[in-house]
Amino acid sequence: MFKRIGLTKESRTAYVLILPAVLLICAIAIWPVMRSFWISLYDIRLNDPTKSEIHTLYALDMEKYAETLPILLKTLETEAGAGGQAGIELEPLRLKTEQIRKELETDPAIKDRYEKIDRLLYDFKPVPAQLKYMKLDNNKAESVKSELSVIHSSLVQLKEKGMMKRPDDAIGLTNALQGTFIEPNFVGLGHYKKFLTDSRLWQSIGNTSLFTVYAVSMEMLFGLLIALLINRSFRGRGLVRAAVLIPWATPTAISAMIWHFLYDGQNGIVAKLFAEAGFIPQMSTLLSTKSGAMFSIVLADTWKTSPFVALLLLAGLQTISGSLYEAAQVDGATRWKQFIHITLPSLKTTILVAVMFRTLDAFRVFDLIYVLTGGGPANSTESISIYAYKTMFSELNFGAGSALSVIVFLCIAIICMIYVKILGADAVSKRRS
Repeated sequence: MFKRIGLTKESRTAYVLILPAVLLICAIAIWPVMRSFWISLYDIRLNDPTKSEIHTLYALDMEKYAETLPILLKTLETEAGAGGQAGIELEPLRLKTEQIRKELETDPAIKDRYEKIDRLLYDFKPVPAQLKYMKLDNNKAESVKSELSVIHSSLVQLKEKGMMKRPDDAIGLTNALQGTFIEPNFVGLGHYKKFLTDSRLWQSIGNTSLFTVYAVSMEMLFGLLIALLINRSFRGRGLVRAAVLIPWATPTAISAMIWHFLYDGQNGIVAKLFAEAGFIPQMSTLLSTKSGAMFSIVLADTWKTSPFVALLLLAGLQTISGSLYEAAQVDGATRWKQFIHITLPSLKTTILVAVMFRTLDAFRVFDLIYVLTGGGPANSTESISIYAYKTMFSELNFGAGSALSVIVFLCIAIICMIYVKILGADAVSKRRS
């Protein structure tokens, strides 16, 4: 195959070497996204038994059907047996309901399943899950539902005329029988269309973007200052480098809990210091107001991740030749000019890589916000990842939650492509120069 497409021996070797990595990426990244997209095409809700799994065809709730149909037939028979005009009009409805039963039970599988469930119900035994649902042909199911709708409308008209003794019983049983037919829950791109006009989604994207811009900017600033500090030679530099990395090494959930105590409106040290300094009107402001909560999570994330940025930038600083600074000193350049004309240009690629890593990590932020504010107050700090989590696991709406997961993936993919293009252009310009 390689010879047909004209690949050299070196190219073939390269493809063979990267094949395991490609397969691994497909297994742990691409496949979950494809599976999430497939689930997002269906309305799956774990708190609704009729939508707890994917239904591409109609299904019949056999337990509910076996409980409802005999009682409905008996009720219609009793009402029709009363005689008079009501009996004349109810008898065709009873016959039509009986015809529905015969039409469904022409399928031997349905008839056999019905008899098994009927015996279990008669003996007051639970119906096993494997017997509960029966798939139906879509055309047959829609035909039966249409006939039941006509029966229901007729019963409502007879009730309005006052021609039935207990009309609500027959109408309620007809509704229950209609409810035994489980419709296919394929919605296509319905979830995505709904989210396009969902204000909560756009608010969560706005919150995520705002947090990402603020947090990454602060982390790059403090990370650069820390990197410049620990790059200098001074006594105890090794100890300082180790101490700087402690916040980054602390698990995010633990650091979020620590900051939650520090921000506490009654006993929080940070909240008290900010209040006494006049930065906030009262101690509870940090976690009870929109701007205060956003500031709180940005500050906590800056403390947590600035050491990671500093570590990346320190690696870049180590590659800058000291002769450049010596030559600049000889030419009379000040420290600031050395920083502007030597340090920053030399760190350009490293800074772009650090910004890319932090942007991707910040945009998918979950654990810090979930532990610190829970997305509150009033969803003012709810990120898109938290929105997806709440939809999927709190509301048990797996279809919509999967759609949100795909949206998160698309946002991150777009950010990746933008940064890769910027880094690629920078690499090309360096080669040309």
